[in-house]
Amino acid sequence: MYFCNMEKFIVSARKYRPDTFNSVVGQKSISTTLKNAIINNHLAHAYLFCGPRGVGKTTSARIFAKTINCTNLDEKYEACNKCESCEGFNENRSYNIHELDAASNNSVEDIRNLIEQVRVPPQIGTHSVYIIDEVHMLSSQAFNAFLKTLEEPPEHAIFILATTEKHKILPTILSRCQIFDFNRITVEDAVDHLAYVAGCENIEVEREALNIIAQKADGAMRDALSLFDQIVSFSGEKVTYKDAIDNLNVLDYGYYFRIVKALLENDISQSLLIFNEILDHGFDGHHFITGLSSHFRDIIVCKNPETIQLLEVGDAIKEKYNEQAKECSVSFLFKALSISNTCDLSYKASTNKRLQVELALMKISQITVEPVAVAPTVSATPVPPQKQVKNEEKQTVQAEKQEKSASSLPVRPKTTSISLSEIKETEKEKTSTNTTQTQEIPQNSNLSESVTQEQVEAAWIKFAEYLNKMPRLYSAFKAQKPILSENFVLQLSVPNEPLCNKIIEIKTKILKFMRAELKNSKIDLNPVVATASDTDKPKIYTAADKYKFLSSKNKNVEVLKQNFGLDY
Repeated sequence: MYFCNMEKFIVSARKYRPDTFNSVVGQKSISTTLKNAIINNHLAHAYLFCGPRGVGKTTSARIFAKTINCTNLDEKYEACNKCESCEGFNENRSYNIHELDAASNNSVEDIRNLIEQVRVPPQIGTHSVYIIDEVHMLSSQAFNAFLKTLEEPPEHAIFILATTEKHKILPTILSRCQIFDFNRITVEDAVDHLAYVAGCENIEVEREALNIIAQKADGAMRDALSLFDQIVSFSGEKVTYKDAIDNLNVLDYGYYFRIVKALLENDISQSLLIFNEILDHGFDGHHFITGLSSHFRDIIVCKNPETIQLLEVGDAIKEKYNEQAKECSVSFLFKALSISNTCDLSYKASTNKRLQVELALMKISQITVEPVAVAPTVSATPVPPQKQVKNEEKQTVQAEKQEKSASSLPVRPKTTSISLSEIKETEKEKTSTNTTQTQEIPQNSNLSESVTQEQVEAAWIKFAEYLNKMPRLYSAFKAQKPILSENFVLQLSVPNEPLCNKIIEIKTKILKFMRAELKNSKIDLNPVVATASDTDKPKIYTAADKYKFLSSKNKNVEVLKQNFGLDY
């Protein structure tokens, strides 16, 4: 049984630490390169292993150092683990392989001690290998003291530097090393290795649970093994998906599938209830909204067969993603992802964080809501005063018929309409107060060709009546008289450019009215700014002109100017 004897318990990260190149997880290209360097005897004097935590940098350095000094390599050029050098390394008593933690030995004095130690040749084997972990923690003075030895070490010395922060290392150090960049462990590789460990320990575990562990580890194999030990301590010999999400504080995929379904159905109440259920389970709103953004991203990934490989989940969960991707349109996903991402960015700055998330859910639920069609408004055609009294009784009867027929029809939401009785009241208010709104321009489809100048002027004044809400524009329009020219073009000369621009702005409305009023579809309008002739222009008098005029009227003006020495 796993953990049957606590005194002999060894954590999985140490117990199943790789001891050969073939057992290193997720770094096949680097393992192959290092093995070929040993086979071909192309060993460099300095290596730099860089990458995220828990991906195998120090482990690969130890395997490389052990394999270099092995005296009996097998047919796959792996360390035999049987010779004196390998046994000494496995028992932590090797004199050929030295490890230095630069985090705690980062002074110049520590590097000087290392340099003195490098001069001693190996007692067993061919090379002395020095593994310096977390090398970026060395001080600048220590780096400078190490430069010369790193560039020209003794023939038997090989340095392997390991770091998680390559950018902190001096360029002069980087230029002296062969650099190997280690990759993050993929979810698939981590799941396979965890399944291997579970099999060795006779632990029954669900594949989805291992997938959750691998995702939580975020590419670090050491973290994944530590989480695996933690869940096994909680669950015993059988690990389920529920055990994994409960123990690792991971929000279940099911919540996201449910809430997206409610959002697609525009069910705000259900989405808020699901969010409340999530909060009751101890998850905060920021954790939820970031997970929802990732969920929308994963659905978008499933929309295209070429990108589905980017989805790092198990087969059962992947099938659910495919089903929900068919229900979601691309436009909905893009808008929803934008809203959730905006909420994520503004979450920390919000004082009411719960409301911030709920507002985002409400916005997403309204993406697929279709706008309600609005019924057209009944246009109010001006009725001449002399005909209004005659048609009053007729209009009243027609209004009553319309109200009866309208009462039998279903009511449409958000619909606006104006009855004939309301039109009549509007006309009365216009006559008394002269402040009614601008009415819609009437249209006439019966068009003819005969138009006179008198008809044009009358129609123009009638159009100006529609502008009575704007007194300045109303007065300006009444003062203008368009001239009817050839091809039914109305030549309009206006005194200034602002008025000309305003006429051009509403030219479409003017032509619509004039063509209907004059019953001619060929009517056109050409507004221009009037230019006065040079003779009509007022003359600007200078000071000399004024003096000449005054002196011609009274000669004493010139005498006064000369006696007192005056100027203009």
